[in-house]
Amino acid sequence: MQLHTKIMIALVLGVLVGLGANLLELSWLVDFLVAIRQFGDAWIDLITMVVIPLVVASLIVGTASLGDITKVGRIGGKTMVYYLATTAIAVVIGLVLSNVLIRDSGMSEEALAGLRGTYLEQSQGQVAMAQEAPGLVEVLRGIIPRNPIAALANFEMLPILFFSVIFGAALSVLESAKRDPVLNFFEGVNGAATVMIHWIMKLAPYAVFALIGAVIAEFGADVLGSLLIYSLTVVLGLLIHASLTYGSALRFLAGLNPLAFLKRIRAVQLVAFSTSSSNATLPITIETAEEEIGISREVSSFVLPLGATINMDGTALYQAVATMFIAQVLVGDLTLATQFGIVLTATLASIGAAGVPSAGIIILIVVLQQALPASVDPAAGIALILGVDRILDMCRTTLNVTGDLTAAAVVARSEGETLILSSEPGAIEPAA
Repeated sequence: MQLHTKIMIALVLGVLVGLGANLLELSWLVDFLVAIRQFGDAWIDLITMVVIPLVVASLIVGTASLGDITKVGRIGGKTMVYYLATTAIAVVIGLVLSNVLIRDSGMSEEALAGLRGTYLEQSQGQVAMAQEAPGLVEVLRGIIPRNPIAALANFEMLPILFFSVIFGAALSVLESAKRDPVLNFFEGVNGAATVMIHWIMKLAPYAVFALIGAVIAEFGADVLGSLLIYSLTVVLGLLIHASLTYGSALRFLAGLNPLAFLKRIRAVQLVAFSTSSSNATLPITIETAEEEIGISREVSSFVLPLGATINMDGTALYQAVATMFIAQVLVGDLTLATQFGIVLTATLASIGAAGVPSAGIIILIVVLQQALPASVDPAAGIALILGVDRILDMCRTTLNVTGDLTAAAVVARSEGETLILSSEPGAIEPAA
Protein backbone atom coordinates (compact mmCIF):
# COMPACT_ATOMS: atom_id res chain seq x y z
CA MET A 1 0.00 0.00 0.00
CA GLN A 2 1.38 3.42 -0.98
CA LEU A 3 2.32 5.90 1.71
CA HIS A 4 -0.27 8.54 0.77
CA THR A 5 -2.99 5.86 0.98
CA LYS A 6 -1.87 4.87 4.47
CA ILE A 7 -1.84 8.52 5.54
CA MET A 8 -5.33 9.06 4.10
CA ILE A 9 -6.68 6.04 5.98
CA ALA A 10 -5.06 7.28 9.20
CA LEU A 11 -6.53 10.74 8.62
CA VAL A 12 -10.06 9.41 8.16
CA LEU A 13 -9.78 7.10 11.16
CA GLY A 14 -8.47 9.96 13.30
CA VAL A 15 -11.40 12.17 12.29
CA LEU A 16 -13.98 9.43 12.94
CA VAL A 17 -12.55 8.39 16.30
CA GLY A 18 -12.05 11.99 17.45
CA LEU A 19 -15.53 13.01 16.31
CA GLY A 20 -17.08 10.02 18.05
CA ALA A 21 -15.26 10.83 21.28
CA ASN A 22 -16.41 14.45 21.09
CA LEU A 23 -20.05 13.84 20.20
CA LEU A 24 -20.55 10.89 22.57
CA GLU A 25 -18.68 12.74 25.35
CA LEU A 26 -16.38 9.77 25.99
CA SER A 27 -13.96 11.48 28.34
CA TRP A 28 -11.68 8.45 28.61
CA LEU A 29 -11.26 8.33 24.83
CA VAL A 30 -10.70 12.09 24.63
CA ASP A 31 -8.01 11.79 27.32
CA PHE A 32 -6.40 8.91 25.41
CA LEU A 33 -6.35 10.83 22.13
CA VAL A 34 -4.92 13.90 23.84
CA ALA A 35 -2.24 11.72 25.45
CA ILE A 36 -1.10 10.04 22.22
CA ARG A 37 -0.87 13.42 20.54
CA GLN A 38 2.56 13.55 22.17
CA PHE A 39 3.63 10.91 19.65
CA GLY A 40 2.42 13.14 16.80
CA ASP A 41 4.26 16.14 18.27
CA ALA A 42 7.42 14.03 18.59
CA TRP A 43 7.09 13.03 14.92
CA ILE A 44 6.86 16.71 13.93
CA ASP A 45 10.06 17.27 15.92
CA LEU A 46 11.73 14.46 13.97
CA ILE A 47 10.75 16.01 10.64
CA THR A 48 11.76 19.49 11.81
CA MET A 49 15.13 18.06 12.90
CA VAL A 50 15.97 17.31 9.25
CA VAL A 51 14.91 20.70 7.86
CA ILE A 52 18.10 22.68 8.56
CA PRO A 53 20.66 20.16 7.25
CA LEU A 54 18.49 19.38 4.23
CA VAL A 55 17.83 23.02 3.29
CA VAL A 56 21.42 24.17 3.82
CA ALA A 57 22.98 21.23 1.97
CA SER A 58 20.55 21.19 -0.95
CA LEU A 59 20.62 24.97 -1.36
CA ILE A 60 24.42 25.20 -1.30
CA VAL A 61 24.81 22.32 -3.75
CA GLY A 62 22.00 23.58 -5.96
CA THR A 63 23.33 27.13 -6.10
CA ALA A 64 26.92 26.00 -6.73
CA SER A 65 25.68 23.72 -9.53
CA LEU A 66 24.04 26.61 -11.39
CA GLY A 67 27.42 27.77 -12.64
CA ASP A 68 26.07 31.11 -13.84
CA ILE A 69 25.56 33.38 -10.81
CA THR A 70 23.07 35.52 -12.74
CA LYS A 71 20.77 32.50 -12.84
CA VAL A 72 20.35 32.78 -9.06
CA GLY A 73 19.02 36.31 -9.41
CA ARG A 74 16.76 35.32 -12.29
CA ILE A 75 15.21 32.38 -10.43
CA GLY A 76 14.88 34.47 -7.27
CA GLY A 77 13.17 37.31 -9.11
CA LYS A 78 10.66 34.99 -10.77
CA THR A 79 9.92 33.29 -7.46
CA MET A 80 9.29 36.52 -5.54
CA VAL A 81 7.05 37.98 -8.26
CA TYR A 82 5.02 34.77 -8.42
CA TYR A 83 4.61 34.50 -4.64
CA LEU A 84 3.57 38.13 -4.18
CA ALA A 85 1.15 37.98 -7.13
CA THR A 86 -0.62 34.82 -5.95
CA THR A 87 -0.80 36.14 -2.38
CA ALA A 88 -2.52 39.33 -3.60
CA ILE A 89 -4.96 37.24 -5.68
CA ALA A 90 -5.74 35.10 -2.62
CA VAL A 91 -6.58 38.20 -0.56
CA VAL A 92 -8.86 39.52 -3.31
CA ILE A 93 -10.69 36.18 -3.49
CA GLY A 94 -11.19 36.26 0.27
CA LEU A 95 -12.57 39.79 0.19
CA VAL A 96 -14.96 39.07 -2.71
CA LEU A 97 -16.36 35.97 -1.00
CA SER A 98 -16.70 37.83 2.29
CA ASN A 99 -18.66 40.66 0.69
CA VAL A 100 -21.02 38.12 -0.87
CA LEU A 101 -21.41 35.55 1.91
CA ILE A 102 -20.71 37.29 5.22
CA ARG A 103 -23.42 39.93 5.41
CA ASP A 104 -24.21 39.18 9.05
CA SER A 105 -22.23 37.33 11.71
CA GLY A 106 -25.33 35.28 12.58
CA MET A 107 -24.18 34.97 16.18
CA SER A 108 -26.20 35.72 19.26
CA GLU A 109 -24.96 38.05 21.98
CA GLU A 110 -24.70 35.01 24.27
CA ALA A 111 -22.44 33.18 21.80
CA LEU A 112 -20.28 36.26 21.31
CA ALA A 113 -19.92 36.76 25.06
CA GLY A 114 -19.01 33.10 25.50
CA LEU A 115 -16.33 33.21 22.84
CA ARG A 116 -14.82 36.38 24.25
CA GLY A 117 -14.82 34.94 27.76
CA THR A 118 -13.14 31.73 26.58
CA TYR A 119 -10.50 33.14 24.26
CA LEU A 120 -9.96 36.78 25.26
CA GLU A 121 -6.95 36.08 27.46
CA GLN A 122 -5.31 33.98 24.74
CA SER A 123 -6.04 36.62 22.10
CA GLN A 124 -4.51 39.36 24.26
CA GLY A 125 -1.35 37.27 24.40
CA GLN A 126 -1.34 37.02 20.60
CA VAL A 127 -1.71 40.80 20.29
CA ALA A 128 1.24 41.28 22.65
CA MET A 129 3.28 38.88 20.50
CA ALA A 130 2.32 40.83 17.36
CA GLN A 131 3.44 44.09 18.95
CA GLU A 132 6.81 42.54 19.77
CA ALA A 133 7.23 40.98 16.31
CA PRO A 134 9.60 42.79 13.92
CA GLY A 135 8.12 44.88 11.12
CA LEU A 136 8.79 44.45 7.42
CA VAL A 137 11.86 46.75 7.41
CA GLU A 138 13.39 44.95 10.39
CA VAL A 139 12.77 41.55 8.80
CA LEU A 140 14.38 42.62 5.51
CA ARG A 141 17.34 44.07 7.40
CA GLY A 142 17.61 40.88 9.44
CA ILE A 143 17.94 38.69 6.33
CA ILE A 144 21.72 39.23 6.50
CA PRO A 145 22.94 37.10 9.42
CA ARG A 146 25.71 38.58 11.55
CA ASN A 147 26.30 35.06 12.86
CA PRO A 148 25.19 32.23 10.51
CA ILE A 149 25.70 29.64 13.25
CA ALA A 150 23.32 31.52 15.54
CA ALA A 151 20.77 31.70 12.69
CA LEU A 152 21.01 27.92 12.29
CA ALA A 153 20.60 27.38 16.03
CA ASN A 154 17.56 29.68 16.20
CA PHE A 155 15.87 28.27 13.08
CA GLU A 156 15.84 31.68 11.36
CA MET A 157 14.98 30.59 7.84
CA LEU A 158 15.46 33.81 5.85
CA PRO A 159 19.03 34.41 7.12
CA ILE A 160 19.81 30.73 6.56
CA LEU A 161 18.54 30.94 2.98
CA PHE A 162 20.54 34.11 2.34
CA PHE A 163 23.81 32.68 3.68
CA SER A 164 23.38 29.35 1.86
CA VAL A 165 22.77 31.05 -1.50
CA ILE A 166 25.76 33.39 -1.09
CA PHE A 167 27.99 30.53 0.07
CA GLY A 168 26.90 28.33 -2.83
CA ALA A 169 27.44 31.16 -5.32
CA ALA A 170 30.95 31.71 -3.92
CA LEU A 171 31.72 27.99 -4.28
CA SER A 172 30.66 28.09 -7.92
CA VAL A 173 33.52 30.43 -8.85
CA LEU A 174 36.26 28.45 -7.08
CA GLU A 175 38.55 26.13 -8.99
CA SER A 176 37.40 22.51 -8.94
CA ALA A 177 40.20 21.31 -6.64
CA LYS A 178 38.90 23.55 -3.87
CA ARG A 179 35.19 23.36 -4.75
CA ASP A 180 34.65 19.62 -5.20
CA PRO A 181 35.58 18.44 -1.65
CA VAL A 182 33.15 20.94 -0.13
CA LEU A 183 30.38 20.01 -2.59
CA ASN A 184 30.98 16.30 -1.95
CA PHE A 185 30.56 16.93 1.78
CA PHE A 186 27.24 18.72 1.32
CA GLU A 187 26.12 16.10 -1.20
CA GLY A 188 26.70 13.53 1.53
CA VAL A 189 24.74 15.61 4.05
CA ASN A 190 21.88 15.95 1.58
CA GLY A 191 21.87 12.21 0.89
CA ALA A 192 21.90 11.32 4.59
CA ALA A 193 19.05 13.77 5.27
CA THR A 194 17.03 12.15 2.46
CA VAL A 195 17.53 8.69 4.01
CA MET A 196 16.39 10.06 7.37
CA ILE A 197 13.24 11.42 5.73
CA HIS A 198 12.39 7.98 4.35
CA TRP A 199 12.78 6.47 7.82
CA ILE A 200 10.71 9.16 9.52
CA MET A 201 7.93 8.97 6.92
CA LYS A 202 7.33 5.30 7.80
CA LEU A 203 5.85 6.64 11.06
CA ALA A 204 3.66 9.22 9.30
CA PRO A 205 0.33 7.31 9.35
CA TYR A 206 0.53 6.74 13.11
CA ALA A 207 1.53 10.35 13.75
CA VAL A 208 -1.30 11.66 11.54
CA PHE A 209 -3.85 9.58 13.47
CA ALA A 210 -2.51 10.91 16.78
CA LEU A 211 -2.53 14.55 15.64
CA ILE A 212 -5.92 14.56 13.94
CA GLY A 213 -7.69 12.47 16.58
CA ALA A 214 -6.62 14.85 19.36
CA VAL A 215 -7.65 17.98 17.44
CA ILE A 216 -11.11 16.66 16.54
CA ALA A 217 -11.73 15.26 20.04
CA GLU A 218 -10.94 18.60 21.67
CA PHE A 219 -12.80 20.69 19.09
CA GLY A 220 -15.95 22.34 20.42
CA ALA A 221 -19.00 21.47 18.30
CA ASP A 222 -20.92 24.47 19.65
CA VAL A 223 -18.22 26.89 18.57
CA LEU A 224 -18.06 25.27 15.14
CA GLY A 225 -21.78 25.74 14.69
CA SER A 226 -21.59 29.42 15.63
CA LEU A 227 -18.73 30.04 13.21
CA LEU A 228 -19.92 27.74 10.42
CA ILE A 229 -20.50 30.43 7.74
CA TYR A 230 -17.12 32.02 8.47
CA SER A 231 -15.34 28.66 8.34
CA LEU A 232 -17.06 27.56 5.14
CA THR A 233 -16.23 30.89 3.49
CA VAL A 234 -12.54 30.36 4.25
CA VAL A 235 -12.59 26.78 2.97
CA LEU A 236 -14.50 27.78 -0.18
CA GLY A 237 -11.97 30.53 -0.86
CA LEU A 238 -9.09 28.09 -0.45
CA LEU A 239 -10.70 25.68 -2.93
CA ILE A 240 -11.32 28.46 -5.47
CA HIS A 241 -7.74 29.70 -5.20
CA ALA A 242 -6.37 26.18 -5.60
CA SER A 243 -8.54 25.33 -8.60
CA LEU A 244 -8.54 28.65 -10.46
CA THR A 245 -5.24 30.36 -9.57
CA TYR A 246 -3.02 27.31 -9.20
CA GLY A 247 -4.88 25.34 -11.86
CA SER A 248 -4.41 28.14 -14.40
CA ALA A 249 -0.73 28.57 -13.46
CA LEU A 250 -0.08 24.86 -13.84
CA ARG A 251 -1.83 24.56 -17.19
CA PHE A 252 -0.81 27.80 -18.88
CA LEU A 253 2.55 28.61 -17.28
CA ALA A 254 3.90 25.14 -16.46
CA GLY A 255 2.07 23.21 -19.18
CA LEU A 256 0.92 20.51 -16.73
CA ASN A 257 -2.33 18.70 -16.08
CA PRO A 258 -3.53 20.12 -12.70
CA LEU A 259 -5.30 16.89 -11.68
CA ALA A 260 -2.23 14.77 -12.43
CA PHE A 261 -0.12 17.28 -10.50
CA LEU A 262 -2.40 17.15 -7.44
CA LYS A 263 -2.34 13.35 -7.54
CA ARG A 264 1.45 13.40 -7.36
CA ILE A 265 1.59 15.69 -4.31
CA ARG A 266 -1.12 14.06 -2.16
CA ALA A 267 1.31 12.90 0.51
CA VAL A 268 2.65 16.43 0.95
CA GLN A 269 -0.85 17.86 1.32
CA LEU A 270 -1.85 15.24 3.89
CA VAL A 271 1.26 15.85 6.00
CA ALA A 272 0.73 19.63 5.77
CA PHE A 273 -2.90 19.22 6.85
CA SER A 274 -1.89 17.10 9.82
CA THR A 275 1.03 19.22 11.04
CA SER A 276 -0.22 22.75 10.17
CA SER A 277 3.41 23.62 9.42
CA SER A 278 5.01 24.41 6.06
CA ASN A 279 8.47 24.15 7.64
CA ALA A 280 7.78 20.73 9.12
CA THR A 281 6.49 19.56 5.72
CA LEU A 282 9.45 21.02 3.81
CA PRO A 283 11.61 17.86 3.62
CA ILE A 284 8.73 15.89 2.07
CA THR A 285 7.91 18.84 -0.20
CA ILE A 286 11.44 18.95 -1.63
CA GLU A 287 11.59 15.19 -2.09
CA THR A 288 8.21 15.14 -3.84
CA ALA A 289 9.18 18.03 -6.14
CA GLU A 290 12.28 16.21 -7.32
CA GLU A 291 11.06 12.61 -7.42
CA GLU A 292 7.37 12.91 -8.31
CA ILE A 293 7.34 16.05 -10.49
CA GLY A 294 10.88 16.04 -11.86
CA ILE A 295 11.88 19.54 -10.74
CA SER A 296 15.64 20.01 -10.63
CA ARG A 297 17.49 20.43 -7.37
CA GLU A 298 18.65 23.88 -8.51
CA VAL A 299 15.04 25.10 -8.57
CA SER A 300 13.48 23.05 -5.76
CA SER A 301 16.24 23.84 -3.25
CA PHE A 302 15.69 27.57 -3.78
CA VAL A 303 11.97 28.02 -4.49
CA LEU A 304 10.58 25.64 -1.86
CA PRO A 305 12.49 26.79 1.27
CA LEU A 306 11.71 30.39 0.31
CA GLY A 307 8.04 29.46 -0.16
CA ALA A 308 7.84 27.69 3.20
CA THR A 309 9.08 30.92 4.77
CA ILE A 310 7.18 33.68 2.96
CA ASN A 311 4.50 32.13 0.72
CA MET A 312 1.25 32.32 2.68
CA ASP A 313 -1.55 32.34 0.13
CA GLY A 314 -3.87 30.32 2.35
CA THR A 315 -3.04 32.45 5.36
CA ALA A 316 -3.57 35.68 3.42
CA LEU A 317 -6.98 34.55 2.15
CA TYR A 318 -7.97 33.52 5.66
CA GLN A 319 -6.92 36.94 6.99
CA ALA A 320 -9.15 38.70 4.48
CA VAL A 321 -12.19 36.62 5.44
CA ALA A 322 -11.41 36.86 9.16
CA THR A 323 -11.02 40.64 8.99
CA MET A 324 -14.37 41.02 7.20
CA PHE A 325 -16.09 38.68 9.68
CA ILE A 326 -14.65 40.46 12.71
CA ALA A 327 -15.53 43.84 11.21
CA GLN A 328 -19.16 42.72 10.75
CA VAL A 329 -19.32 41.84 14.44
CA LEU A 330 -17.47 44.85 15.85
CA VAL A 331 -17.91 47.82 13.47
CA GLY A 332 -20.07 46.85 10.48
CA ASP A 333 -19.15 47.05 6.76
CA LEU A 334 -15.70 48.18 5.62
CA THR A 335 -15.21 50.70 2.82
CA LEU A 336 -13.60 49.74 -0.50
CA ALA A 337 -10.57 51.89 0.36
CA THR A 338 -10.12 49.97 3.61
CA GLN A 339 -10.45 46.66 1.77
CA PHE A 340 -7.80 47.76 -0.73
CA GLY A 341 -5.57 48.50 2.24
CA ILE A 342 -6.18 44.95 3.46
CA VAL A 343 -4.85 43.60 0.14
CA LEU A 344 -1.62 45.59 0.48
CA THR A 345 -1.15 44.96 4.19
CA ALA A 346 -1.81 41.22 4.05
CA THR A 347 0.46 40.75 1.03
CA LEU A 348 3.41 42.62 2.55
CA ALA A 349 2.85 41.34 6.09
CA SER A 350 3.19 37.76 4.82
CA ILE A 351 6.89 38.57 4.38
CA GLY A 352 7.20 40.59 7.58
CA ALA A 353 5.90 37.75 9.77
CA ALA A 354 8.23 35.12 8.32
CA GLY A 355 9.69 32.92 11.04
CA VAL A 356 7.41 34.30 13.77
CA PRO A 357 5.48 31.71 15.85
CA SER A 358 1.73 31.63 15.08
CA ALA A 359 2.43 33.62 11.93
CA GLY A 360 -1.17 33.47 10.67
CA ILE A 361 -2.62 35.09 13.78
CA ILE A 362 0.28 37.56 13.98
CA ILE A 363 -0.35 38.77 10.42
CA LEU A 364 -4.09 38.93 11.10
CA ILE A 365 -3.51 41.26 14.04
CA VAL A 366 -1.39 43.52 11.82
CA VAL A 367 -4.21 43.58 9.23
CA LEU A 368 -6.86 44.25 11.88
CA GLN A 369 -4.87 47.16 13.27
CA GLN A 370 -4.88 48.69 9.79
CA ALA A 371 -8.52 47.92 8.96
CA LEU A 372 -10.38 48.60 12.23
CA PRO A 373 -10.83 51.94 14.01
CA ALA A 374 -8.18 52.73 16.61
CA SER A 375 -10.81 52.53 19.34
CA VAL A 376 -11.45 48.82 18.62
CA ASP A 377 -9.28 46.31 20.48
CA PRO A 378 -7.98 43.62 18.04
CA ALA A 379 -7.98 41.13 20.90
CA ALA A 380 -11.79 41.22 21.00
CA GLY A 381 -11.89 40.22 17.33
CA ILE A 382 -9.22 37.54 17.60
CA ALA A 383 -11.12 35.98 20.49
CA LEU A 384 -14.10 35.38 18.19
CA ILE A 385 -12.23 33.09 15.81
CA LEU A 386 -9.60 31.30 17.90
CA GLY A 387 -12.00 28.43 18.54
CA VAL A 388 -11.86 27.28 14.91
CA ASP A 389 -8.39 28.55 14.07
CA ARG A 390 -6.71 25.15 14.47
CA ILE A 391 -8.91 23.47 11.85
CA LEU A 392 -8.61 26.39 9.43
CA ASP A 393 -4.85 26.48 10.04
CA MET A 394 -4.66 22.91 8.79
CA CYS A 395 -6.60 23.84 5.64
CA ARG A 396 -4.61 26.97 4.82
CA THR A 397 -1.26 25.22 5.39
CA THR A 398 -2.33 22.61 2.86
CA LEU A 399 -2.94 25.39 0.33
CA ASN A 400 0.38 27.03 1.21
CA VAL A 401 2.46 23.94 0.39
CA THR A 402 0.41 23.36 -2.76
CA GLY A 403 1.30 26.90 -3.80
CA ASP A 404 4.99 26.25 -3.06
CA LEU A 405 5.05 23.22 -5.35
CA THR A 406 3.05 25.03 -8.03
CA ALA A 407 5.57 27.89 -7.97
CA ALA A 408 8.46 25.45 -8.25
CA ALA A 409 6.85 23.82 -11.30
CA VAL A 410 6.19 27.19 -12.95
CA VAL A 411 9.75 28.44 -12.33
CA ALA A 412 11.23 25.11 -13.49
CA ARG A 413 9.35 25.23 -16.80
CA SER A 414 10.28 28.89 -17.28
CA GLU A 415 13.91 27.76 -17.00
CA GLY A 416 13.35 25.23 -19.80
CA GLU A 417 13.13 22.10 -17.65
CA THR A 418 11.14 19.07 -18.81
CA LEU A 419 9.09 17.70 -15.94
CA ILE A 420 7.87 14.15 -15.38
CA LEU A 421 4.26 15.26 -15.79
CA SER A 422 5.02 16.90 -19.14
CA SER A 423 4.58 13.59 -20.92
CA GLU A 424 1.29 12.67 -19.24
CA PRO A 425 -2.17 13.16 -20.85
CA GLY A 426 -3.39 16.75 -20.61
CA ALA A 427 0.07 18.29 -20.61
CA ILE A 428 0.57 21.23 -22.97
CA GLU A 429 3.39 23.55 -23.85
CA PRO A 430 3.59 26.46 -21.39
CA ALA A 431 3.06 30.00 -22.55
CA ALA A 432 6.21 31.68 -23.83
